[in-house]
Amino acid sequence: MLHRRQLLTAALATIPAALHAALPVAAVSPDLIAAAKKEGKVTQYSSNDLTLATTLAKAFEAKYPGINVQLERSGAERNYQRISQEYSSNIRVVDTVTSSDISYLAAWIKSGLIVPYVTEEAMHLSADAREEGGFYAKETFSLMIPAYNQQLVKDADVPKSWADLLHPKWHGKMVKAHPGYSGNIMTGTYILSKTLGWEYFEKLSKQKIMQVQSAVDPAQRVAQGERQIAADGSENAAFRTARKGGPVVPIYPTEGCPVVPTGIAIMAAAPHPNAARLLAHFVLSADGQQILADYGGRSFLPRIAVPAGLKPTGELKLLHADPAAVALETEAIRKRYTQLFAI
Repeated sequence: MLHRRQLLTAALATIPAALHAALPVAAVSPDLIAAAKKEGKVTQYSSNDLTLATTLAKAFEAKYPGINVQLERSGAERNYQRISQEYSSNIRVVDTVTSSDISYLAAWIKSGLIVPYVTEEAMHLSADAREEGGFYAKETFSLMIPAYNQQLVKDADVPKSWADLLHPKWHGKMVKAHPGYSGNIMTGTYILSKTLGWEYFEKLSKQKIMQVQSAVDPAQRVAQGERQIAADGSENAAFRTARKGGPVVPIYPTEGCPVVPTGIAIMAAAPHPNAARLLAHFVLSADGQQILADYGGRSFLPRIAVPAGLKPTGELKLLHADPAAVALETEAIRKRYTQLFAI
């Protein structure tokens, strides 16, 4: 059996040019709405935070009564494994998927698991949010950043860089998410390994860090006072935790902030294809984008502002990654990380 890295490498290297032909742009029509309501259901596997994913689902159900969203939330890696297992067993449950690891979507293009569908709403997003073959669109992006508990960390001691997290004073006082579970952290780990080198992670691993799974978890642990510093995590999780009253403040490191987009795609064998298409229209619409922004996501729709409490995108040094390059190194990153952090 081929390892996941080999499968992704082969998929990303051999996507035929024919897949990138121009596709018609689809609009929401009375026929689409009627067909979706006849199906009555759409199943989505999402790596979004559960609260955010649920809010989007409920807003969609309110706009289109009679269509129920069956939501299954897990990390990007777990969703990838689940879909792979289901399809290998000829099980067809999922209609649409959102993933914070774009390399999975790229692999599914080659394997034929997702179908191209260009929504009218996607055409209003910035060009870098649209996959050229129309197989998926980036619904939002977050940043992988550190954060701190402002009740436990003095202003003068707040880290200003990734390198500052290596100071001995933070030994045993940090929490960190795992790239083997979270697509957000996998992308961020790849970027930092290229920006700072693996020497950074080797030193960080000696800091006696509490290890958690999801990119959402570090901000919550910091808010609860279990640790003073989140060594990484998603910016939108820190934002939501702070909005609920948690003493969590994001840190924007001077070396730069890894950018982590989340893509949405429709499964080629979706049991409820029309409802899946309608959900994609909604998520990429101004209404869906506003919900994503209200929960701390950064929108690809220019007119949607970054919510108060987050640093404007234009003031940040952003670090980007090519999904194909991330896919080539995913297994190596997971293995090396596990060895360093002994987990």
